[in-house]
Amino acid sequence: MKEQPSFSKTERSSNIFDAIVIGSGISGGWAAKELCDKGLKTLVLERGRDVVHLKDYPTATKNPWDFSHRGQETNALTKGNPIVSKCYAYNETSEHFFVKDQEHPYQQEKPFDWIRGYQVGGKSLLWARQTQRWSRYDFEGPARDGFGAWPISYNDLASWYTHVEIFAGISGNYDKLDTLPDGSFLPAWEMNSTEKIMQSKIMQKFNNRHVVQGRCAHLTVPQPIHIEQNRQSCQARSLCERGCPFGGYFSSNASTLPWAQKTGNLTLQTNAVVHSIIYDDTLQKATGVRVIDTVTKKTTEYFAKIIFVNAATLNTNLILLNSTSRRFPNGLGNDSGVLGKYIAFHNYRGNLYANIDGPLDQYYYGRRPTQPMMPNFRNVHRQETDFLRGYMTFFSAGRGRVRADGIGANFKDESCELGGWHVSMMMQGETIPKATNYVALSADKKDEWGIPQLVTSVDYDENDEKLLKDFFITGSEMLEAAGCKNIITFDTKQAPGLDIHEVGGVRMGKDPNSSILNEWNQMHHCKNVFVTDGSCMVSTSTQNPSLTFMALTARAVHYAVEELKKGTL
Repeated sequence: MKEQPSFSKTERSSNIFDAIVIGSGISGGWAAKELCDKGLKTLVLERGRDVVHLKDYPTATKNPWDFSHRGQETNALTKGNPIVSKCYAYNETSEHFFVKDQEHPYQQEKPFDWIRGYQVGGKSLLWARQTQRWSRYDFEGPARDGFGAWPISYNDLASWYTHVEIFAGISGNYDKLDTLPDGSFLPAWEMNSTEKIMQSKIMQKFNNRHVVQGRCAHLTVPQPIHIEQNRQSCQARSLCERGCPFGGYFSSNASTLPWAQKTGNLTLQTNAVVHSIIYDDTLQKATGVRVIDTVTKKTTEYFAKIIFVNAATLNTNLILLNSTSRRFPNGLGNDSGVLGKYIAFHNYRGNLYANIDGPLDQYYYGRRPTQPMMPNFRNVHRQETDFLRGYMTFFSAGRGRVRADGIGANFKDESCELGGWHVSMMMQGETIPKATNYVALSADKKDEWGIPQLVTSVDYDENDEKLLKDFFITGSEMLEAAGCKNIITFDTKQAPGLDIHEVGGVRMGKDPNSSILNEWNQMHHCKNVFVTDGSCMVSTSTQNPSLTFMALTARAVHYAVEELKKGTL
């Protein structure tokens, strides 16, 4: 093993904290907030630059004509970035929040589009903000279907869902569905007239397919807890990926990190790439974190009683795989050999498009940050199809302007006319975690900080193809029932990763022989290290993942602090 630099007692003592959090994104921000609220002196390490709420959103209030190319994705932006440029939110207005392809290269054994945001707040500045609780079936399904077992149930997480929903601010309706549990909601956004018609017709035809309005982390009616965070109502500008100056949607920058800072217990260190976690063979626990400055390349060590790893799924796997010692030659806590394995993601390949004879005397006003959706109705209570698990469905209806030709007054008049209604529908399918879907460290290539590059080997399988085919059938059925015509199915054939919902690699479980973490997100074999980002997840469910790892994080911090008080850590 390479000899590491030594540090003086003075330098070491100034770098000692109660807790260290690696990463400042959605889960890292929550870990910081909860730890600081409980009185722990907490160091947050962020590999990217600082981004301060309000101050560092340079494009947030710009008009289209303030940009050289009206805010569009340009050839210059895409030429050197064939991966990140595939992301729906990447364009001239937001490119400064994305990691460019050459800034942190990785190796793809199979095509995988790794979308990243290296700055304070991480991808919480860029996420699509859809937030649903997982149901009991999402936690129970994997064990029933034979591809893993969650060590917790919905009931273990329910109160923690409430805890984070109240603080973050989640809009939604109380739909009373066991497949999509209700939460603590702000008023929901409205469906438009055609979507309401579609909702009624689909639910009349299919009694197990429930169309509800999407739930999202946007403040519709801010409560006192949100005012205390200096956040205001969402303005429905649909410019979210630029950073929200109103704090209308939940981000680490607008919410959890400023809250943690107010306690006086937060230290935020930027430009800090985590090389590895330091394990002490004598003490049989982790003692700190080894960090490389992105600018000076200087190595520094920080020390703490507990460590939370929240670097986002693939980077968390990378850090733990690179955290080797005599005790853990294959990565920290990796006695089971499953570290880096069982990566899962969401299958977004299915799309349908159609026309519908909606009311031509009605329109809708403004924008909104969500759309109608249907929780999964496939294989929920028992195995019913020739594929495992299922998919959530999202759809929306809208009207465009008539395409006009020519110039002058006639062109202007025709351009003001509204066209007919059109509908789009998409799937969010659950993929099955497999040992053959994994990430590993490169044996010969390193990044500019001397850390091995990540190797991704993740792909679709036959189950994903069957699930996609089924969505095309059921989606077409539902659109036909709603009165749609000219229905077109479209397979995007996009690579895994572009969904930006990758999970796993550091999975939870009761059995240390087949998992890395226990039911408290605590390492089986290194008790003072906790992992609560997407990498901890046993499966991906059909729901969006972010709300669940917020709740897991708050729950794990509560447990860790109680164990600290007992002296067990």
